[in-house]
Amino acid sequence: MIAKLLLAGTASILLAGAASAADLPRRAAPPVFVPVPVFTWTGFYLGTHSSYAWSDNQTIRTTGNELNTRDNVTANRRPGTFRSEQDGIGNVGGGVGYNYQFTPGSGFVVGLNADVTWTDISKSYAYFGPSSTVGGPLNPANLRQRLDYLGTVQGRVGYAFDTVLVYGTGGFAYGNVNYGANFFNGAGALAYAGRYNDMETGYAYGGGVEWAIPTDSFLNRFNFIGSFIGASAITLKAEYLHYDLGSRNVLVNNTGLGAPSTGSYTSRFSTEGNLIKAGFNYKFGGL
Repeated sequence: MIAKLLLAGTASILLAGAASAADLPRRAAPPVFVPVPVFTWTGFYLGTHSSYAWSDNQTIRTTGNELNTRDNVTANRRPGTFRSEQDGIGNVGGGVGYNYQFTPGSGFVVGLNADVTWTDISKSYAYFGPSSTVGGPLNPANLRQRLDYLGTVQGRVGYAFDTVLVYGTGGFAYGNVNYGANFFNGAGALAYAGRYNDMETGYAYGGGVEWAIPTDSFLNRFNFIGSFIGASAITLKAEYLHYDLGSRNVLVNNTGLGAPSTGSYTSRFSTEGNLIKAGFNYKFGGL
């Protein structure tokens, strides 16, 4: 009899414990860990920019090729050394490139970029040399220089601080130049003329900073074009470049118009300057 009572009591206790356990709240499932996306500069990009260009250390030097023309330069009747300064603003351009970032977030970035800027900076210079005779007419001259566009193919090395990239760049540069020299006699006739219009090559170097707009920025909400073409981000950029396309000799030959006009001159032009660019890129790949 006692054994039966003990068994019955034990069963009651077990049933009561089970019922209490059923009433306890269930443990919630552990949250799923979602890593925070880390921005990387790795990927292709294309973009556009506007610019301001100005010349640097540009000088037109003229020498005479014969005794009489050398004497004219020595006597300043022809412009021996003439500083040629140019500048232009509001010019547009575009480019493409690829970046590779070694470690996402912050880390070193290397890349390659090719772009073209339609500079169209030009200037015409007038020079009035003294007369070859006492009280005679002056000897005018006109010198012209123009850079139609500047293209570059450059490597870049930089460091990314998450969405901010600071970099240096350098490489090959090319552009179409136009040089002209016209020397008139005292009667106003074109006595000597020379011109060169072709592509010149050289180098460029500089640096810049680029900022990737955060995906939650209100600026990205209006990025319709980027969304349409599948860009993963839009970046704003500012860059400085120094370019040097070298020098070119231009033969300023006798035109046979008016007297006296014998012999010839050589005018040496150089194209060197600076470019500040501001614009944006569409980035493809990564975040």
